[in-house]
Amino acid sequence: MTDTMKVIIGVLLPFLGTSLGAAAVFFMKGEMNPKLQKALLGFASGVMVAASVWSLIMPGIEMAEEAGQIAWLPAAAGFLAGMFFLLLLDSFIPHLHINSDKPEGRKSTLGKSFMLVFAVALHNLPEGMAVGVVLAAMLSGESVVTTAGAFALAIGIAIQNFPEGAIISMPLVGTGLSKGKAFKYGFLSGVVEPVGALLTLALVSIIEPVLPFILSFAAGAMIYVVVEELIPESQDGDHSNIATVGVAIGFALMMILDIALG
Repeated sequence: MTDTMKVIIGVLLPFLGTSLGAAAVFFMKGEMNPKLQKALLGFASGVMVAASVWSLIMPGIEMAEEAGQIAWLPAAAGFLAGMFFLLLLDSFIPHLHINSDKPEGRKSTLGKSFMLVFAVALHNLPEGMAVGVVLAAMLSGESVVTTAGAFALAIGIAIQNFPEGAIISMPLVGTGLSKGKAFKYGFLSGVVEPVGALLTLALVSIIEPVLPFILSFAAGAMIYVVVEELIPESQDGDHSNIATVGVAIGFALMMILDIALG
């Protein structure tokens, strides 16, 4: 398999997961069961936390060590930069979270449906960045990131994107949209992932020495989404223990994928 084909597959896998999840709107009747939604939000949280540690931060530390750098410096700086970057986007971009009637970000005249899509797109951006930077590390020839390891991350994110696609599309039907339009919005919310992946891949290919920093940057951005959005939404109301179980399963699955394939 050529490097170009590897990149295409790696970039498209997460987007495929979101698209297939959004398509579930055509087969589901009524609104998504709240318990199932909590479990899926928890699962996504677990996958993202494990991916941040095993697929991003740890390889970044190993690369810094091999380059003779202070091992913890790019990791800590990148992680904090990623957190604050998402904080900035979160404060600027108008968006609306599921099960909330209060928009966040700058004031906007956009409709509820668009702001729900923006919320998911904002969430998907760090995932696209994570895939892009890991693919860049794979192409750079760094031994700490293998082809299997890069695909493990892409597969893990694709798996957790499937329920996320359903989580965004189903509530849109509840707002009065047709199933076709709800699918279209869910589909479009995932477009940011391949775009973010390709932009990150291009950036790192130009300034490869910053690779350890960018790996941790993507991790920080993903952890921001988990702490700011997924965990609070999954723990709100009754049956929060279901979400906690989802976190455990998602974390364990992503850890197994990364260690077994990486």
